[in-house]
Parts: sequence; structure tokens; C-alpha cells
Amino acid sequence: MTVNPNLTFLREQIKHKRIISLCGSSRSGKTYSALMFLIELCCQYSGMTISICRATLPALKSTAMKDFFDILQENSMYNENEHNKTDHTYNLYGNTIEFFSLDQPAKIRGRKRDILYINEVIPEVKLEHWRQLLLRTTGKVICDYNPSEPESWYYEQVLSREDCIELVTTYKDNPHLNADTIAEIERYKVTDPDYFRVFGQGLRGVSRVGQIFTHIQYCDVMPQGRYFYGIDFGKTNDPTAIVRLHYNSGTLWVDEIEYQTGLTASDIARVLKQNGVGASPIVADGSESLMIKELEQHGFKIKAAVKGAGSITSGISRLKSMNVFVTNRSANLKREVQWYAWKIDANGKPTNEPKDIHNHGFDALRYGIQAIDETPSKFQSFVSRTQLNLPR
Repeated sequence: MTVNPNLTFLREQIKHKRIISLCGSSRSGKTYSALMFLIELCCQYSGMTISICRATLPALKSTAMKDFFDILQENSMYNENEHNKTDHTYNLYGNTIEFFSLDQPAKIRGRKRDILYINEVIPEVKLEHWRQLLLRTTGKVICDYNPSEPESWYYEQVLSREDCIELVTTYKDNPHLNADTIAEIERYKVTDPDYFRVFGQGLRGVSRVGQIFTHIQYCDVMPQGRYFYGIDFGKTNDPTAIVRLHYNSGTLWVDEIEYQTGLTASDIARVLKQNGVGASPIVADGSESLMIKELEQHGFKIKAAVKGAGSITSGISRLKSMNVFVTNRSANLKREVQWYAWKIDANGKPTNEPKDIHNHGFDALRYGIQAIDETPSKFQSFVSRTQLNLPR
């Protein structure tokens, strides 16, 4: 059986270096290899505490956490009695595996660990988070990432260390990919060469020509007030994106609450309920009328987005007219900020037509803005009826 080079690299270098960095394209097997390696260690030793973390819990659950438990299930190693689903921990042969997100300050500054694994260190992890985590790690550190950022503290502060070593791999190094997945990655050679450079070849990102949104800023939390929601329904290979919006006096705050493939209407309803959406206005992709109808049956106040000629560029212009803040935990939306771009003409100049890729979160965002614009008074977010002791 062919072994992924990421796994071989970890087995060899763990004896020599403290920090092992796995850089590469999408689907190169970085995450899976890191998890396989940690499970191998647990089969050999006991008494270790291993922390596996990512920027947000939803992102962690849908990637590293899911892969970890899939590996255990596939190898008949999973024991439900050892799984604390409340605390997100698992006892594997006398070792504690803990999963946590970096939007939990108490976890970052919590107890010490023996081994740390950070999934998607770029672009999701802040330098201060890294410093705090490293101070509380007595042994080895494993990081993985796609090199999407042209500049990052990680390049200067970590890769330059004498106790750090890095391996760069691509999807071609993953022996388990099927032909359809390979074709999907390689189509970006033509449709978006800059994107292919990072997510196909594992090379460091470059400044984008034609980047649509250059004015967006980032924040840690959403303000309290009235919220609006936008949903872009995913197709077979595309994610469903759900965003929460708050608007006040020309400033828009945006928070990503879901970004995942394969969601049914029931799944989306569950996510909305878990996030306390209630009767808040929702505008969704009108091409999926059955999904909208089913969500209405779950009790949500949802309607189809108005589409037509020029609706996309109009929505982009509307966004550009606002001060926009995206929460730091919105990992996928932040990535779209970087990669959503105008089409380029034969002379290498941006046109006024956006590329129809890297836009699922922004489509949901445009729909959410329609919910705001259709609300009679934008000042309703200033104070609620309950706070004024008025009847609902």
C-alpha cells in the first residue's frame, strides 16, 4: 500500500524537530496524515495529552474532528464509552485527545499538553494565539495549511526557526484521490491560475489582479441587535453558505455560521435553530424553491432572493458602499474575500463581470442585504420592542 509522503515525513522528522509544518495544495492528504500519525503514537505510548485545534468549532467538526473519528471507525478502534461528546475529548489507549477552537480564550490559555496539532494555521490563527499555545505545549507541534496568504507572521516567525522543518506536497502526492476530484482541481489551471497556484501546486499566494473587495475589515465579535440572514444553497459539490448580518448607520457586520456541502433542508433548519434565528428575516437563493418551502414549514421567515440582469453587480456595488466588518472566525468568507475577483480581459485588465467561483459566502451575503433593504426601518436594530416593554 502506498503511504502518503506527509505521513512518512512525520514519522521521520518527529525525532529531530520540535515543529513540523505540512504545507500543500488542497487534497494533498495533510490533515489525514497528521491524524493517522497521532493515532499511531497513541498505539505506542500512553499518558499523553494531545490537542487538536482550529479557528472555529464548526470548521473543526467538519474537518479534523470528522476525519479523526472516521479513521477510528474504519479501523474498528472507536469505542463510544471513551468519547466525551460534551467536552469534545476522546480517550485512546490511555491518551487524552482534546478538540477545541481558538475562539475560546480559556482553552488557548488552559492546561498544558504534550503534543499540539493546529489545522489550517494559515490564514486562521493569530500570532498571539500561536504564542500562547506554544507556551503550553511541552512536546511536539504539527501545523498544516494551504499557502493562500502572500504574507503571514507564520512564514517569518515559525518557518525561520531552527527547530522547524516543512514539507510541501500537492494533490498528486495523494494516492487515494479519484479521477473526478483530480479533474475538479485541475480545471482551475484554466479558470483561475492564481487559485491553482495555491490550491493545486501548493505555492505561496500572490497579490490578486481584479480582487473585488479590498475594503473589508475584520472584528472579533458581532454587535448585539437585530440580525438578518442570507443563505446560498449548495449544489452537489458546492457548499451551502449561511451568514448572519447586522446593519447600523452605513456599517455592516457579517458572521459565517455555516459553510458545508451535502446539507439537506432539515440540516439547514437544525443549524438555524441552533443559532437562534427564530423569526429573523432570511433571504435565500430563489433557484431552490423546494428548499425554501421546506424551511418555511419549519417555521422560518424566509423568502426567495430577487434575481435578474445586473443583480450580482448591483449587490457588489451595495456592499462596496458600506463599511464592512467580517468576524475573524468566518474562515471561509475570509478566504473568499481574497479570491473573489473580476474576470480579466485579453489585455490583463479587470472587467466589470465577476468570476463565478469563490462566491458562495458572498452570494449569501448579497441575499442577506436584500433582507435588510426590505425591512421598513434599519433603526430597528437600535433597541428591541422587549427592551421598550412594548407588546410583540
